Amino acid sequence: MPIEPISWIARLNDVKRLDVLGTALAAIAIAVAAVLIAHSASGAPPVAASCPQRWGGHAPGGWVPAVADLDGAEEVLVPGEPVAAMICAYPGGNASPGGEALAGSRSLTSGVVAMAHDLSYLPAAVSFRGGPCTLVGGRMTNYLIRFAYSDGQALWVGSAEEVNRCVTTTNGAIGSRSYIGPSLTAAYRSGTWRLTRPSDPCQVRLGRRGQDEQMVPGNPTTVVICRLGSSSGPPPRVEHDATTAYSLAALLNSVDTRPSEHMCQNIAGTDDSKFHLLFHYADGPLANVTILTGCTPAIDNELLQAELDSRIHELLTRLGPSAAPSAPRR
Repeated sequence: MPIEPISWIARLNDVKRLDVLGTALAAIAIAVAAVLIAHSASGAPPVAASCPQRWGGHAPGGWVPAVADLDGAEEVLVPGEPVAAMICAYPGGNASPGGEALAGSRSLTSGVVAMAHDLSYLPAAVSFRGGPCTLVGGRMTNYLIRFAYSDGQALWVGSAEEVNRCVTTTNGAIGSRSYIGPSLTAAYRSGTWRLTRPSDPCQVRLGRRGQDEQMVPGNPTTVVICRLGSSSGPPPRVEHDATTAYSLAALLNSVDTRPSEHMCQNIAGTDDSKFHLLFHYADGPLANVTILTGCTPAIDNELLQAELDSRIHELLTRLGPSAAPSAPRR
C-alpha cells in the first residue's frame, strides 16, 4: 500500500568527554560507557543503548533517534549479522501521531539473525515517491528496533503497526514502504521473530530488494499468478516452475520503467483483468508485481511502474488462472 514520503530525524548531541583521574576511575568509566553506549568504529556519534522515552517522529514509522555509520546501511536496512535486538514500543493513535511515550521494551530471545536477514531483503531506497493513503482512524504503535553487533556498533530501525498500513520502515539512511507491522507486534509480545504472512498467499505484498531497479530482480524459482477481483472468495491462482518464472520475469524486465506514482488511468472499453504475480526465490521474500490490464500504466511493483505490452498480456492470458464465476446476487 502506498505511504507518505520518508521523514526521519538523524541527530545526536555530542557526547562530552570525561576527564578521569587515576587508572581505577578510568577503568570504571570505560566499563560504564560500554554498558550505556555503543560507538561506531569509524568515530560516528554513539548509538544509545536504551530506548528513547518518547517517539520523536510525526508519522507512523519513518523515524530513528540516530543514524549509525555502518557499512552497507545505505544499501540494506540491516547490514551484516547483529548479535542482539531490542524492540521499543510507543503505542498511540493515528489521528495525531508524534510524541508517544515509551510503553516498554523487549529483547529478542531468538531470531535476531533471521530478523536482520528478513529486513535486509526488503526493497528500500534513499527516497521514493509517496502516494495517496487511506485515512481510517485507529490505534497505532510505533516501534524502534536496536540491533547490536559484536564489535560494539549498533543500528536503529524505526517502523510501526497501523490500521492503514501507511508506514515507513527506515534506518535513517534508507526507507521502505514494505509493511511489517504485525510481525513487529508479534515479536514484541513473544520475544521471538518470525515474519508473519496472510493466510491468503495472493495477499502477500512485502516486495524484494532490487525492485527499485528491476520489476523482478534476481532468479526466481517459481511464480504464482493470482487473478484478483473475480469473485468474493479466495482469488484463483496457478503456480508455474522456474522456467516459466524466469521467462515472465525477463519479459517484465524488458519494458521501460519509471518510479511508481501508485496510480493509473482507466482505459474505457478494454479488458479489465487484475493479476497479482508472486515470484518466489530460494532465499528471501517474494517479489510482487500487480498488473491491471484495463489501466495505464498497467504494471506496478510499488517502486516502479510500466506500460503493458502485447507480449506480456498474451502470456498472462495463457498462463493465468481463468476468472472464477461471480457470486450470485441475492
